[in-house]
Amino acid sequence: MSTRERVAVIGAGIVGLAHAWSAAERGRSVTVFERHHFASGASIRNFGMVWPIGQPHGELYQMALASRERWLQLEREAGIAVNPCGSIHLAHHPDEWQVLQQFAALSSSLKVACQLLNPNEIHQQTPAANSTGLLGGLLSPSELCVNPREAVRSLPRWLEERHHVRFYFNSRIVSLDQISKNHAGTTGYAIDVKTACGRRFEFDRVIICCGAELMSLYPLILQASGLVRCKLQMLSLRPDNPHWRQGPLLASGLTLRHYRIFEVCPSLNDVRQRIAADFPELNQYGIHVMAAQNNHGDVILGDSHEYGDDIDPFDKSLIENLILRELSKVFCLPPGQIHQRWHGIYAKHPTLPVFEATPIPDVHLFTGTGGAGMTMAFGLAEQFWNRFDNRSGLAS
Repeated sequence: MSTRERVAVIGAGIVGLAHAWSAAERGRSVTVFERHHFASGASIRNFGMVWPIGQPHGELYQMALASRERWLQLEREAGIAVNPCGSIHLAHHPDEWQVLQQFAALSSSLKVACQLLNPNEIHQQTPAANSTGLLGGLLSPSELCVNPREAVRSLPRWLEERHHVRFYFNSRIVSLDQISKNHAGTTGYAIDVKTACGRRFEFDRVIICCGAELMSLYPLILQASGLVRCKLQMLSLRPDNPHWRQGPLLASGLTLRHYRIFEVCPSLNDVRQRIAADFPELNQYGIHVMAAQNNHGDVILGDSHEYGDDIDPFDKSLIENLILRELSKVFCLPPGQIHQRWHGIYAKHPTLPVFEATPIPDVHLFTGTGGAGMTMAFGLAEQFWNRFDNRSGLAS
């Protein structure tokens, strides 16, 4: 770039950090504002799964793979713990096994790397699969496991040191206004950014990554966007044996109905109908069970999905009991203690992988990654800045 564009990113969650990284790599002067003393929303309240196998085949799956490569780059350059462990979807019911077989048959044409495993092969990969009723599984090598709490806290330090990104924590933004820029021999417009403490900054471009905070800046646009807030409940198991290792990320047959990539399989409707008929409570609370082991050995378990007006501040023991019930059917978890329980809330758009809007020139809303922020944020940010630079005639 011939001149250094001054970019503000509002929000230091994974989406905001992804934008800050991509913008700084392109030679922009980047400043990040975060309302809390560290990001504490959905970005740190998830499994830590970088999960390409959950994205629809085609452009979004390829974007997830691009995001995966960015995570591996962070492992090399920033020292962030990244485990390229892959994943296994387990089948404990004939209709689930049929879906996995259908998907494996289509995988070459879909350009999705995967292979079927029999029960013996699964047990060679992981000690955490319940043998009772196990029919087989689908192994995907593409998934990564990261520790989101550590990654989201350490990334700002690396961005400061490597790319000279400035961070202002405990800095809530209260207003953005386009102002004339006629001083010091310059012309045109800039964005006046005002914090809650009254401090003002001037930028050429602002990216708002507000997560589930839909009532802060530009609430009318966000209310009309179709975005819906989603609450999930999760928990963490600390094994008594510190040397126990799960191996790949694990998902149950319930998960097949949650991720769109499996919609190409005719038998998926059989899975959905059976669960709706036999276990309506799972659909009521959007429960499907997964397990991920972080770099400290804790096994992250979940989860559930409550939407919109069904969300309240109080977690439900009923939901936790249902999660634990379903976990016991498909996983063989080690003895240990449930040492943490929490919930997260994210924004989800019914059709789009991310919601984008430009409320005023050079101000961009970018939110609603729908629980796939760890998987998609880096790829989506790269796409945004590549698209913007190409439109502007700038080298990316």
